[in-house]
Order: sequence, then C-alpha cells, then structure tokens
Amino acid sequence: MKETLPNEKELEVLSLFYNRFYELYDEITNDNFVRENAEMRFFKLREAFSIYKELLSYEPIKNYIEWMKSGGRPPLEGVIADGLFSFIRNLLLHFPVFKTWDEVYINKNLATWSKKGQIDKFLHKCTQIKIDGRGILHYRIWEAKKEKMTYFSINFPEKYDEDNIYLKNIISEEVGMKFCMALMKEVLDTQVENVDEPDIKIMSQVYIPIAK
Repeated sequence: MKETLPNEKELEVLSLFYNRFYELYDEITNDNFVRENAEMRFFKLREAFSIYKELLSYEPIKNYIEWMKSGGRPPLEGVIADGLFSFIRNLLLHFPVFKTWDEVYINKNLATWSKKGQIDKFLHKCTQIKIDGRGILHYRIWEAKKEKMTYFSINFPEKYDEDNIYLKNIISEEVGMKFCMALMKEVLDTQVENVDEPDIKIMSQVYIPIAK
C-alpha cells in the first residue's frame, strides 16, 4: 500500500517550516517592511529563501515544480521558482559576508573559488535565457487590498565572467521581494487545503519570442 503524504515525520517538519514562512510572508509583503533597518530586512529575506529552499526537497512540491517547468505555467516561471530562488538562497548561504540586499554580488572567481557548484551552473544557464534577444522578463503584481498594479522586471545577467553581478540588478529588493514571496507562497500553497485567495497576484508578461 502506497504511503500517504505527508507522513508523521514530514508533517512535523512541514508545520514548522510553513508556519515560519507564513509569518515572514506577512512581514515582508507589508508596506512597513521597507522602513525597517536594511540589515534586519536582509536577515528576514535570507531566512525566507532558506525555508523555501528546504521545502523544495519535499516530493509533492518537487513534482509541482517539474509540472511548472514542463509547460504547466508561463514560460520560464518554473526556472524562476526553482533555479533563480535556489541561486539566491545558495548565494546568501555560501557567501555570508554581506549585510544588505544591495551589497550582494557574485562573479566567476567567487563562484568557482573552491569548486564549480550550483551557483556557477545557474549563472552559465541564465546567460542563455533570452526573450527577443535579451534576458529581461517583465511582470505585473496586482495587490488586491490596495487595488494597485506594479510593473517590474527580472534581469538575468547578459554575461558571466570576472565582472561583478549585483543581486539588486537581477531583482530589486522592494518590489522584487513582493514578487518572490508571492510566487514562493503560491508554490507552497499547493500543499495546503482550503487556502485563501492570494492577496498578491502575479501576472506574467513573458512571451515566447517571435521567430524572425
């Protein structure tokens, strides 16, 4: 007989991770969050990405991510929900020398100083992501309570060499973090029964490039 997920052991861990993630979600997506000290914001963002990354190893979530990548969601959204968010977590974890989001950077020397790992692999991959010749993905965020639409972009690096690649240039802290938290929550909510309607809705503007 096939085991029903989550089992007792998984449920104990999932409860801890989910409860803390939802606490962080409420804090980070609140407009008052940007008024907090930059170092405190960074600490909470790093924690949120770490929790999400741990939950990606849970089999049902892993299966959902694969469904996203195979065409279940708009083009490249699975790459963002898995590859980009994992890259951010790995960068913050393996280079614990930065105090704020805007300080964080990486380059080829740093990414390969010990060995070629997941950071190096993702940076090689993301330079190949192009929409009409550029690595820019446009998004809209609809905040239902405020009836506000915000436009922003994810900018994948055009090149990967010894020059510094700043995280703030890939995705901004203020608007970008609302997007990240909303997409992470959307992925995690797939494992929750009777989940509430999302207060932040992500609307993709990513189109398949026109063949020339």
